[in-house]
Amino acid sequence: MTKEQANERLAELHREVDARAAEIEANLPGKLACRAGCADCCLDDLTAFTIETDLIREIHGDLLNAAEPHPKGACAFLDSDGACRVYAQRPYVCRTQGLPLGWQAEDESGDEVEMRDICPLNEEPLGVPLQELTADQCWPLGTFEGRLASLQAEYLGEFELKREALRDLFGENVAKF
Repeated sequence: MTKEQANERLAELHREVDARAAEIEANLPGKLACRAGCADCCLDDLTAFTIETDLIREIHGDLLNAAEPHPKGACAFLDSDGACRVYAQRPYVCRTQGLPLGWQAEDESGDEVEMRDICPLNEEPLGVPLQELTADQCWPLGTFEGRLASLQAEYLGEFELKREALRDLFGENVAKF
């Protein structure tokens, strides 16, 4: 797979993620506190798949080589106003922040149960307990992550769930991209 093909397929996946996230937001009108400048979910320890970090290196090489990362404690890509400096190429993990999340897990007895979570800033505006939301009001963890992992395996030529810390991208010599 060429770099151009990988970038196009990644962009397509990101468009699907954004469309699904918009559907969830539409199913929760006025219930999410997320807005421009809110960066509480933009944590310092976020990681992204290598296919995504390579795209950031390619498009934002000047930023990574010359700019300073945001101070530790929040995502390195935030500017002084709390806006993302790589928003159009932000990784998958950033595209779903703040949404109610749903996933399957095993409880203590080994039974399969649905788990739910949401950004603490969205708990009160939600107005109902997370467990009362319908499935179409929650982001389904697993489906898109699996597709992203498969895309990365094609891109790297091996199946390795390699992820990179976003902060570590700053100061690299990204001229190779």
